[in-house]
Amino acid sequence: MKKQNIGSSFDSWLEEEGIREQATAGAIKRVLARQIEEAMKTEGLSKTAMAGRMETSRSALERLLDPENESVTLATLQKAASAIGRQVRLELV
Repeated sequence: MKKQNIGSSFDSWLEEEGIREQATAGAIKRVLARQIEEAMKTEGLSKTAMAGRMETSRSALERLLDPENESVTLATLQKAASAIGRQVRLELV
């Protein structure tokens, strides 16, 4: 027997509460921070070495890696990606 969904979807609920954009932005930032940290671990990079590759301060890197800090610029993301041999891809859907 197949269960039927009761009520609205989670996305619909977020929209109804007026927090969908905020929740989505937060989720994207957490994923990016995790991906950068994983790449740093894979390459054996300390935070000091990563900041050096990015030509920035360690405190700027800490802000980038902080999943709660959503005020990261595209330029900072591009520097981080380049420092670990990756690229940033964005698209509007």
